[in-house]
This record gives sequence, structure tokens and C-alpha cells, in this order.
Amino acid sequence: MLSRLLPAFSLLIAMAFPAFAAEERIELLMVEQDGCHYCIEWKAKVGPIYPKTTEGAYAPLRLADLHKGPPEGVTYARKVNFTPTFILLKDNTEIGRIEGYPGEDFFWGLLAMMLKAKTDYTTAVTGGASEAATN
Repeated sequence: MLSRLLPAFSLLIAMAFPAFAAEERIELLMVEQDGCHYCIEWKAKVGPIYPKTTEGAYAPLRLADLHKGPPEGVTYARKVNFTPTFILLKDNTEIGRIEGYPGEDFFWGLLAMMLKAKTDYTTAVTGGASEAATN
């Protein structure tokens, strides 16, 4: 009798407590290579700020080497040809990318646009990079 009630009870628990459902994992993967001038520039100008921003909290940064291919378990939508390439991952699958580094000001705008278009991220609720960059 109890074994027949367990599936129904589990469903009721899941419906009553949706916060316990598995959350999506959003990450920003920076594909780089040795000697890449723009990778070095991004790491110097944006790298120290990134984890302090709402974007960085929402999509933590992970690094990958161009020549080693995607990290284990990660799926790219297409081949990476340029460095840096910033790949937005949802549960290890590419959902968007920024190819190249257009400078700090353009990077933040492109990143915010990509996050808003591809995820439930919103700067109106969370602040944004400009807030962290001034702190």
C-alpha cells in the first residue's frame, strides 16, 4: 500500500516546494590562447572586476584553452575560431557568444544584452556592471 502512495506523495512535495527543483547553471566561458593580446587586456581590465559584478555573480567565469577544445561535458554550438570568445553556457550547453573583445565599454553592453536575451537575468533588479565598477 505504501509503495503505491510514494509516487503521488513525491509529486505533491515537488509541487508544494518548487524552490527545491534543480536550478539551471549559467556560466560564462572565456576561450583563450597563449599570446592573445585581447585576452591579456580583458584579464587586466575586466577580469578583476567581473566576479564583483551582478553579471559575474549570475554567470560565473570559467576559462578554457582554444587548442584543448571544449572542457569536459561542455557543448559548443559551433567551432571557436577567435580568442577571446565568451560563451554563455546553460547547463554546459552554449546558448550565446561574444566573439572577440571590443573594449571594456562595449563588452559590458554586449554581455548584458546577451544575458537578457538568453536568460532570466535583468539589470533592473540586480544592478549591473557599472555599479560594481565604481565600488
